[in-house]
Amino acid sequence: MKDMKILQLTKKFPFPLKDGESIAITNLAKAMNDLSCEVTLLSMNTKKHFFDTSKLPKDFNHYKNIHSVEIDNELKAKDAFLNLFSKESYHIARFVSKDFKNQLIHILQEESFDVIQLETLYLAPYIATIREHSNAIVAMRAHNVEHEIWERIASNTPKKLKKWYLEHLTDKLKKYEISHLNDYDLLVPITERDLQQFRDFGYKNGAKVTPIGVDQTQYDPDYSVFEKELSISFIGSLDWMPNLEGLEWFLKEVWPKAVKEFPKLSLHIAGRNTPEWMLQMEVENIHIHGEVPCAPTFVNQHPMTLVPLLSGSGMRAKILEGMALGKVVLTTSVGLEGIDGRDKKEVLLANTSEAFLEAIRYCYEHKKDLPQIGKAAHDFVTGRYDNLEVAKRLAKVYREYLEEKG
Repeated sequence: MKDMKILQLTKKFPFPLKDGESIAITNLAKAMNDLSCEVTLLSMNTKKHFFDTSKLPKDFNHYKNIHSVEIDNELKAKDAFLNLFSKESYHIARFVSKDFKNQLIHILQEESFDVIQLETLYLAPYIATIREHSNAIVAMRAHNVEHEIWERIASNTPKKLKKWYLEHLTDKLKKYEISHLNDYDLLVPITERDLQQFRDFGYKNGAKVTPIGVDQTQYDPDYSVFEKELSISFIGSLDWMPNLEGLEWFLKEVWPKAVKEFPKLSLHIAGRNTPEWMLQMEVENIHIHGEVPCAPTFVNQHPMTLVPLLSGSGMRAKILEGMALGKVVLTTSVGLEGIDGRDKKEVLLANTSEAFLEAIRYCYEHKKDLPQIGKAAHDFVTGRYDNLEVAKRLAKVYREYLEEKG
């Protein structure tokens, strides 16, 4: 018998599992279901990330009910311009939908829940509706400090007009994020670092850090790839600005020098919504795969995997996936935030073009040691981020809150 009822709200449909947000949402929901919780999904189904829910695989069966609302939240030049003269955050306004609100009301009138879990800040506009129609605990699962991502993107933007516009949008997003912090009964950040930032910004209610969990049954490391010619994989949603920003920087600042020094080295790029210019790109030893059917299978084919993030916040699921598959992850300090992997122990860390070149040199000079790094990475992730254990800790906190409410 299910002993706790959870309604999970998401700003995108959490399938297929080809980006960190979808992985984080789905893994936690699966684990909660395994822990005898009854989980219902109410998801936005946007044009950008549209998924035909009739095509869900049979094993996507961890939800009691799935509700999907189609919304159009595409960037529109007119709306973006008019927003310049408004105090509201354009980032947030794009996710305000009358249809979604009405569906939420309908669900809350038909059924009662113990916990309503908002997946990211972009669901915060619906808290007033939840309070009006439900007595459930409102938990905000903060995948990132949202405005921090955009602060970093703006700081890395050289064009003055674009920089000013991004800073303007970011300032309004920051004000929204901070002003709504104490609307939640419980904050569920991904990392301790994020929680400390929220506390510094004035968050006063309860909190439980809940990292992204890894379903160990989905990852079977192939260490035989270390016996082959060295190659690097990159996989990530290429319509997410931090991914594209970091990859473009790597292609411009690192790759020409790397392939000149190591002419047999190859880079394999896969990602959802790969831009057309990248699909048409013809660069020495770079292979563009577009969207691939199975991310773990793709990553497993290469001994190294690349996450060159310059912006971002929270925790990177793709790093956890690469480590769970026993691969040598090349990433930045920003990429590794929230994950206590050590340079040359479980990962390779680099923050400049020269440091990335040095990391690639290290792989060639210490090729016989790479399987050891991969195995250490696998043990690190499976030991610290087991999906069921992560969910157990959060479920315990939810139950404690429910007992206090009586």
